[in-house]
Amino acid sequence: MTPGASDDEAPKSPDGAARTPPADGASTPPAGGATVSEGEDTGGRRFTFPSALTVLVLVTIVIWALTFVLPSGTYARSAAGRPLQGTYHSAPSGRSFPERLGDLFLSPVNGLYGVRDTKTGLVGPDLVGELYGSAGVFLFVLAIGAFITVVFATGALDRGIGRLAHRLRDRGALLIAGVMAVFSLLGTVEGFAEETLGFYGLIVPLMLALGFDRLVATGAIILGAGIGVLCSTVNPFATGVASSAAEISLGEGITLRVAMWLVLTTVTIAYVIRYARRVRADPDRSLCGFLPGDRAHAQTAPDTAEPPPLTGLHKTVLLAVTLLFAFMIFSVIPWSGALTGRADATPYAWELDWSFPELAAMFLVGSVLVGLLARMGEQRLTATFIQGAADFISPALVIVLARGVTVIMNNAKVTDTVLHSIEGVVAGTPSALFGVIVFVVNLPLAFLIPSTSGHATLAMPILAPLADFAGVTRPVVVTAWQAASGWMNLWVPTTAVIMGGVSLAKIGYDTYLRFVAPYLALLFLLICAFVALGAALT
Repeated sequence: MTPGASDDEAPKSPDGAARTPPADGASTPPAGGATVSEGEDTGGRRFTFPSALTVLVLVTIVIWALTFVLPSGTYARSAAGRPLQGTYHSAPSGRSFPERLGDLFLSPVNGLYGVRDTKTGLVGPDLVGELYGSAGVFLFVLAIGAFITVVFATGALDRGIGRLAHRLRDRGALLIAGVMAVFSLLGTVEGFAEETLGFYGLIVPLMLALGFDRLVATGAIILGAGIGVLCSTVNPFATGVASSAAEISLGEGITLRVAMWLVLTTVTIAYVIRYARRVRADPDRSLCGFLPGDRAHAQTAPDTAEPPPLTGLHKTVLLAVTLLFAFMIFSVIPWSGALTGRADATPYAWELDWSFPELAAMFLVGSVLVGLLARMGEQRLTATFIQGAADFISPALVIVLARGVTVIMNNAKVTDTVLHSIEGVVAGTPSALFGVIVFVVNLPLAFLIPSTSGHATLAMPILAPLADFAGVTRPVVVTAWQAASGWMNLWVPTTAVIMGGVSLAKIGYDTYLRFVAPYLALLFLLICAFVALGAALT
């Protein structure tokens, strides 16, 4: 079991998916014998935030009820199917109560493979037209879930990070920067977050041995991976799902996201190193203090044994994973537009223009390839593959349920009504201000909807057309949205990453908040500057 969970509940991703525990004994308790208090019975009843699936079921019912109150209407649409500003007009939905009840009943089905009729615009599982459901994204999430699980089952990634940390154990600032850079890279490409819980047993004693405190280790782990997820470039669970819901390719807007990732990762590393140097120079300035025995670690050899060296198989697996993600980035970027700066540029002959079907197939094949390279054997590879897909069924279902909500709104013809209600507000808004508004508006939504994928699937059908009205490109909206989700997930107490992490490090949640408060304020300003600049440049 991955650290940070009670015996009956594995830690979850923001979408509610349990993650497979790291191999190679990465779940060793941290120095000081830290145990996880999250989920322990305290003898009294306490509020537990509902799961993403439960939230979306409630949202579905509420939205369905509201369709009886909200007036129906529609926009005229372009050849590409996008609403044209200023063309909204009232139009009866024509749906009887039994038909509306059927929409509610079939919403999960329509969310998966509902088809949109090209004449009426209605969505249903037995209509003729184009796919409106999220079947492609659904399979993609299962495929990459299986791939990530197979990779972790080889032990290559865990051992590689362990070797890096041990090799830099005598150089404090470099150790912090190295660990955070790796975690941030993994976060930006595949949403690496819950997997970090397995590294407290290694990182905490290393930091104590270098004269730092437990907050330094906690900050390096949580903020390192967290800033990567916040600045996701091709993270399938954030950027991928949001791009699909916004009807753009995964690679659009990657230039802004890469620049944002480089700058904010550098700022985050500098923030943690600055605090670490202050604590080592004057231990009394530590925000969390030191537990009995912590100071005995200082300037002594860490009490963790040197991780075993990387085998040839491990190196081969790491190379294969690196090449696979590099190829994924290459395959989704619209190179002609990125290199010429024109969205309507003619694609180059060597552009692949891949989307979710091709990426799902690539990760399915990649799972098998990694399993063969690691010599898992047919039985173990098959079992690991199935377990990985099963672990990620929760975020996949969240996407389906969220898409089902949009089907209900679509069939009742209230989606355009909601869009029209705020069209006048954003139409005259300066582009830079619009980008900031999208970021700020999504902050409370990120807390209320505890699912990154569900949040994206629900919000993007409204936010993306608003960008068209404001004269801002849709990739900027995706970037602002995921920044809001990532910023909230750096501190909200409803995620296993935060609560499991502070428990493993044996520091108080209030202490962690005092540590990150100045950083969060700085990050807020920098994010606003980036999304404003990105919107203004478009």
